[in-house]
Amino acid sequence: MKDCIIVGGGIAGLQAAIQLGRYVDYDVLVIDQGQGRSTLCKKYNNILGWTEGISGEELRRRGRQQAKSFGVSFAEDSIESAQSTSDGFILTGAQSSRYEARTLLLATGLSDRIPEIEGLYPTLGESVYVCPDCDGYEIQDRRSVVLGSGSSGAGMTLLLRERTKDLIYINHEQTPVDQELLSSMEAYGIQYMEQPAAQILQEQGRLKGVQLQSGEMIEAERGFVSFGGNQVHSGLAKQLGAELAHNRHVITDPRTKMTTAEHVWAAGDLAVHSELATAAMGDGVISAIWIHKALKKLKASS
Repeated sequence: MKDCIIVGGGIAGLQAAIQLGRYVDYDVLVIDQGQGRSTLCKKYNNILGWTEGISGEELRRRGRQQAKSFGVSFAEDSIESAQSTSDGFILTGAQSSRYEARTLLLATGLSDRIPEIEGLYPTLGESVYVCPDCDGYEIQDRRSVVLGSGSSGAGMTLLLRERTKDLIYINHEQTPVDQELLSSMEAYGIQYMEQPAAQILQEQGRLKGVQLQSGEMIEAERGFVSFGGNQVHSGLAKQLGAELAHNRHVITDPRTKMTTAEHVWAAGDLAVHSELATAAMGDGVISAIWIHKALKKLKASS
């Protein structure tokens, strides 16, 4: 039985693993599928010390290496089910693999709903973004396009208007937009187009423009995507009885990051807060500190 299993090896999970590993006394396992939101980001530009930016893949690679140096072990698997027992938890993986732990940290994050558009994926995190708090700065005073769906994309576009006055919203899925949002975009002089994007034109990840299905070419230097319907990976938390918010994110104690399920913590984009890598790091460290406190009590009483 492990002292702690961390499900999810993204930014929050790795930061927690490093902190727990540094307590020396614990047997910690990180279970990860090798995917996740951070793997898409070509460059984080808002993390302390990385003045030239760092990719999500490189940050994860370094995080794994650092955690391993403190004795943390890793397994590549997808956890399909979780259940509590009298002395901890049992997790079952995709190939019926079985794991046991005294405490759990869920850092399973979320997946953005991004349609398959030719040329789009190479631009993500390089010149096309998903988080206005993380990367709104990158479009400052630049000609920018928002690719989205209905009111979700319109809302993102209006949020970004404080960054640039040269904005175009392409409603790729041609789904309805609330009239109030349409009126606001018109009032702010935001161009609105309701037709699918056929191709993203880019060079080494740098956005050049969007070619619409009609053949029209929309030039742009930067972009955002907002299609709505992101998948929050809170299934394991729900199985364990943790309370979920209305949007399926997991509710945690503001101080400890523990969920409403005893000895189950949640960190990163899975939890209810702004979805920044730096916030995920903070979540991971705080969770680890309180897991450490809980493990000390468990070991003292055993």
